[in-house]
Amino acid sequence: MDSVTESAERPDLEAVLLGAVDDARAAIVEFSGEDTVGEYLGAGFDDPTAATHRFLAELPGYRGWQWAVVVAAWPGADHATISEVVLVPGPTALLAPKWVPWEERVRPGDLSPGDLLAPPAEDPRLVPGHVASGDPEVDDLAAEIGLGRRQVLSLWGRTDAAQRWHDGEFGPGSAMARSTRRVCRDCGFYLPLSGSLGRMFGVCANEFSADGHVVDSEYGCGAHSDTPQPAGGGSPLYDPYDDGVLDLTEPAD
Repeated sequence: MDSVTESAERPDLEAVLLGAVDDARAAIVEFSGEDTVGEYLGAGFDDPTAATHRFLAELPGYRGWQWAVVVAAWPGADHATISEVVLVPGPTALLAPKWVPWEERVRPGDLSPGDLLAPPAEDPRLVPGHVASGDPEVDDLAAEIGLGRRQVLSLWGRTDAAQRWHDGEFGPGSAMARSTRRVCRDCGFYLPLSGSLGRMFGVCANEFSADGHVVDSEYGCGAHSDTPQPAGGGSPLYDPYDDGVLDLTEPAD
């Protein structure tokens, strides 16, 4: 028999893999039971010798999940073999939230009255108070009075805070700052921080703006102290005319 005839008699590999629907369903039934497999959803190729058949899963608590059955066959085979039966989430499956390590679960804003939150062990943001922090004002004051806090911000801690404030709601990239040409550094309500952070940051003292928040010197808003008064506004220049004081009775003859 020549090679052309032999090739023509071999089953088509793609047809063998795609035709293994009944075998794939039977594998699920054997694995999990007749009542756990629903309608057939189709198949796709993983590589030239393997395909995955998918069925709707009928399991309590697994709405939207699918059975995936991997079948494989070698060129020339007349049937496919079952490689794997797994349960996988479909596009509408309800999934658990992404797992987060417990030490990372507390987020900014989670602290409530009465809560206690200790800094992490060997927190890189802090250094012992007797160690120079790198901020001249803090270090000079501690040396002058001979006292100091048990821990102070390290250079890393200040840099981390500065980057967070710069990128945050009251930084130059925020929507409020981009909507005005005025900046905080020349605003009368701007109170610069002491120490090295005062070069870039201060506190807003305008109750109608970012009152009490640390703001970047390049932040800005419409309530800047140099904002001009609107034209034509305010109280009228003249007393209102009150026609209620007029006597409209006709004079007597």
